[in-house]
Amino acid sequence: MDPELPSPVGLVVVSHSPAIADGTAELAGQMAGPDVRIVPAGGLEDGSLGTDAVRIADAVRAADAGSGVVIVADLGSAVLSAETALELLEDPSRVRLSRGPIVEGAIMAAVQASIGATLDETLAAAEDARNLEKG
Repeated sequence: MDPELPSPVGLVVVSHSPAIADGTAELAGQMAGPDVRIVPAGGLEDGSLGTDAVRIADAVRAADAGSGVVIVADLGSAVLSAETALELLEDPSRVRLSRGPIVEGAIMAAVQASIGATLDETLAAAEDARNLEKG
């Protein structure tokens, strides 16, 4: 990465399933390359299904390289846990929660982050993924 350029926006993938969060983060990371920090936050500490606001907040901290973080989440309570995680952060103004689809949104956001998009541009890409044609 060019030291003259700002660090890319980071990404956190929140799912009730550790496997879904890990797999989505892996796929998005392959599309984005190594400069974009993509951190999965799936399941509970013991590996069971669920979401945990503390784990999500920790993932946001790990994903933030200085330009902010976009969170993509799967279902209702994952969004609620992500919203609670924002309350645990020192500076939640640098985090955006996408309402787009988790897999497509993560990929689109990761690609945008990899080309130097801003936090709000990266969020827009994640949310615009809901309009992708599949066929």
